[in-house]
Amino acid sequence: MNEKIKVMLVEDSHEYRHVIQFALQDDPTMELVGIFGTAELAIRSLQNEATRTFPDVVLLDLKLPGISGIEALPSLASLTPRSKILILTQSESEADVLAAIRLGAAGYMLKSSSIQDLKSGIQAVTKGGASVDPKMALYILNTVRNESAVLNDDSLVTEREAEILRLISQGLTRKEIAVELHISPKTVANHIAHIFEKLNVPNSPAAINKAHEMGLLGNDGRPRKGNP
Repeated sequence: MNEKIKVMLVEDSHEYRHVIQFALQDDPTMELVGIFGTAELAIRSLQNEATRTFPDVVLLDLKLPGISGIEALPSLASLTPRSKILILTQSESEADVLAAIRLGAAGYMLKSSSIQDLKSGIQAVTKGGASVDPKMALYILNTVRNESAVLNDDSLVTEREAEILRLISQGLTRKEIAVELHISPKTVANHIAHIFEKLNVPNSPAAINKAHEMGLLGNDGRPRKGNP
């Protein structure tokens, strides 16, 4: 008999946790090895060498109290690199799905999916495949189509914004960027907000990743020339 798929659930809704628990407890192919209401608790459980159980699949909600699912994704991937992280959320935000996939999620499913679709998604990512809700797949497809036209658009970000992107990619904080560029931290924060809006991303790691993919930062980390 094949081993059961070990599943960890990170979800703050009591009601939805019960739904998933009920759905998986009688499935002979799956085993729920951890249920956590916050990303912090899930991360701590994986850091505890004495009691941790590495799951095959992490079902991760995005809208969590404290650290969000997007913010927690890199830490979870680092702590349990063999696990597949499957986003399970109500969010149909294009920015969320793109950020999650770019940060290493193996799939993106909506909570409106049927239990059977969810189980199929868990099985798919366990086997090395991907599981993406059809609506989200359309977002990804449209993004790939549209980004080819943006790659040659030097007006997407200004030279100052590109410079700030480069400094963020080097690990500088907002205060350090302000000192480096001789501007105020508030001005840096405003530039970063504009960058996130233009690139349609929720945070700095996603911005850097997208900037590289779109050719806004060269392989040497130098910004391409944009508008003054």
